[in-house]
Amino acid sequence: MMRCFYSIVALVIGALPSLAALGQVVRVGTETPAVPTITVQGEGVVRVQPDRATLRFAIVTRDLDPERARQRNAEAARRALNAIRTLGIEPRYLHLETLTLHPVREYNPSRRQWEEKGYEVRRVLRVELTDLDRLPAVVALAVQRGANRLQGIQYDVSNREEIRIAALQAAVQNAREKARQMLTVLNREVGNPIRVTEQALEFPRPVWRADLAALRTTEASPEPEAYAVGDIEVRARVEITFSIR
Repeated sequence: MMRCFYSIVALVIGALPSLAALGQVVRVGTETPAVPTITVQGEGVVRVQPDRATLRFAIVTRDLDPERARQRNAEAARRALNAIRTLGIEPRYLHLETLTLHPVREYNPSRRQWEEKGYEVRRVLRVELTDLDRLPAVVALAVQRGANRLQGIQYDVSNREEIRIAALQAAVQNAREKARQMLTVLNREVGNPIRVTEQALEFPRPVWRADLAALRTTEASPEPEAYAVGDIEVRARVEITFSIR
């Protein structure tokens, strides 16, 4: 009986090398072989001229009676819209947005108390322009015919996706060139990319703000260049890990 037990133990011990070998084969098949790598960051910059703009005007009216304040506001908004329509702007690019009404209170320092001064109505008018040459006329007409606030002009481009891809491609090229220059010193070459990560994409929409007092005068009709904000600078950053050859 004891001899049989020793035989079983010997059989198990004799099988251990083959099991270990089998385990090694499985690990090698599932793990990524260790290769020398280099990780770099690249930045790509694309500059483009804006070709569209979004203008936001505010029509603000006050009156002691809230209904009269609302009616005066509606009339001013109608005048501003009709004036802009005369320039051939399509209705789908004209939007009346938020409408708010609230009481106006002002502090009287001599009486040391707040006093009711009626009601204020505010309506926001949004105009989308795909032809920037019309921008000066739109601003001039809107502020002369009813709008008394220019909240700003936000510039943009119509082909945002194309520009985004161009910036990312430039960032990838920059990263590869940086890796090549560093490895040249070490007499090595850039291999295949192992990991590519998009880190950031900056796509600003610059805002231009006007001197509304000057624009209210009938003589104020600045050229499109007066509203120029320069190029829009789109920046992309990536991180890439390359193998080293």
